[in-house]
Amino acid sequence: MDDPVVSDPGTPFARALRAAVARRGLPLQRLSSRLAERGLPLSPATLSHWQRGRSQPERGDSLAALTALESILGLDEGELSGLLGPQRPRGRSVTPPESPAVLRRLYGTGSTQEAALGGAAFREFNTGLRALTVRDTLVLDESRCVRRVLVQQVVRASRPGVDRLTVVHEVDDPRSLPVDVHVRCGRLGEVRCDPAVSCAVVEVLFGRPLRVSETAIVEYELAIDDCRTPSLFHERSVRPGLRELLLHVRFHPAALPLRCHRYHRPAADGPRGRLRRVELDASHTAHLLPGRCTVGFHGLAWQWPR
Repeated sequence: MDDPVVSDPGTPFARALRAAVARRGLPLQRLSSRLAERGLPLSPATLSHWQRGRSQPERGDSLAALTALESILGLDEGELSGLLGPQRPRGRSVTPPESPAVLRRLYGTGSTQEAALGGAAFREFNTGLRALTVRDTLVLDESRCVRRVLVQQVVRASRPGVDRLTVVHEVDDPRSLPVDVHVRCGRLGEVRCDPAVSCAVVEVLFGRPLRVSETAIVEYELAIDDCRTPSLFHERSVRPGLRELLLHVRFHPAALPLRCHRYHRPAADGPRGRLRRVELDASHTAHLLPGRCTVGFHGLAWQWPR
């Protein structure tokens, strides 16, 4: 069974599904039978709930059925699944995942992010965007310092008119500021560096305002010079709705850590929990790919030999 959502027949997923079913001209009972023939039982009632915005596919069997449904309806793969909203908690009152209240619960008060952005900008910190996938790659040198950070994000607009992504990157050594930013997908906007909080605030422009539910891909690289402080960890904040997170750390062959582990903490001021050892691979890299992107901070940490 899929989790209930606030009934809204106007959600992008519900609208697109209704339109596709109408074009195909198949009754829900027939669609249910076609899915069953593929070993993917799904009741007409569930299909009706999807069309009316009363629920959405969120679990493995339902998502598999949705992929088959796209094929049956003559749609491209991902044409419907790409419109799914974030997983919703049960209950009547749902806080939007990009709301200021979620930001406050995640970062707390007096966070580095708030200090770097300023109070007004922090309250609007990407509030019109929902991250779908985030992939970070850190490249460390033989002095144990981060030299490059490569980032790729896929985001979706939750309201019309959003035209940029704002990111806050903390550096290990404030002397390495300012950083060089190279944007491969998108266009570089304003870059502000604040040595007092060891942060670089970077805007990546989409090139035009997005429509509701429209997605954008952002890809950029930070080049960090004059860093003299060895790196000890890398982490990412996760808001509700993130589907995939990949953290990838490349260690220099001449500077390998003694051990590396993954962790999660529910908020910026929370302790690290869910510690688990991570082994380096043949290329001297470690990575984190959580099966579920739980809200909070996911990270990799390592210890250096003395």
